[in-house]
Amino acid sequence: MKKLVTSILSLAIAAGLLGTVAYAADEEHGLKEATEHAVANAHFPILKPEESEWSFAGPFGHYDKGQLQRGLKVYTEVCSACHSMKLVSFRTLGDLGYSDAQIKTFAANYEVQDGPNSEGEMYTRKAVASDHFPSPFPNDEAAAAANNGAAPPDMSLLAKARGVERGFPLFIFDIFTQYQEGGPDYIHALLTGYQDPPEGVTVPEGTHFNPHFNAAMSLAMAKPISDDQVTYDDGSPQTVEQYSRDISAFLMWAAEPHLEERKRTGFMVLIFLVIFSGLLYLTKKSVYANKEH
Repeated sequence: MKKLVTSILSLAIAAGLLGTVAYAADEEHGLKEATEHAVANAHFPILKPEESEWSFAGPFGHYDKGQLQRGLKVYTEVCSACHSMKLVSFRTLGDLGYSDAQIKTFAANYEVQDGPNSEGEMYTRKAVASDHFPSPFPNDEAAAAANNGAAPPDMSLLAKARGVERGFPLFIFDIFTQYQEGGPDYIHALLTGYQDPPEGVTVPEGTHFNPHFNAAMSLAMAKPISDDQVTYDDGSPQTVEQYSRDISAFLMWAAEPHLEERKRTGFMVLIFLVIFSGLLYLTKKSVYANKEH
């Protein structure tokens, strides 16, 4: 009996392993076909990003300040080496829960160009709270030269500027669900989507395969972050998955810092319109109550 049970378990394990291998092979084959189709029709991305859950989604969404602070840390220690954020000033970091003293100390870590001075020359100084995040490169040409000919985009509005067409009928549903998280979903998918190209698929030299990239099957930016690269002080997982979610949320805040206020205002306007419509109806009934119809 014992031998029979052992044999059954062995067969079950073997079947499971074979099933896993078969599934991986089917997935690889499917990705290869999807890649070839996308290249032939110049239609990207190869794989569309999945919808993620965000604290700022929906009509009552709000930013998670802890997540935004972690996202700032990821940007500072990883992304800022290549990407600028020219439209975001240091003083707006107060929205993330930082005090004026903390913002002043943080800004002082950067140097910005100023001038001209009394002699007509430009000079550099330590940044202050009213300054914006400086670019790591003096100009776009220098940025492109340092990154395989492709200048890294500014991240100020990246979460609003990037997104993927969802097609019919999803865009109809989005009108009613108020889906506006396409940018963060795309950034998260891109950062977690680096992988080896399918067998038989060759990517241009100096580029890296990513089926979630919305312009081609590969991009010049190598995988920018790996597990345990950034140390979190709050005990959050130090994984690529968590890093990508945090930086995506932070970039959403950078692109739309007044999102919470906008949603509150929109809700109040809707309440006003409902009450106003009711008052109009009651007024109409009162005015025409004694009129013959």
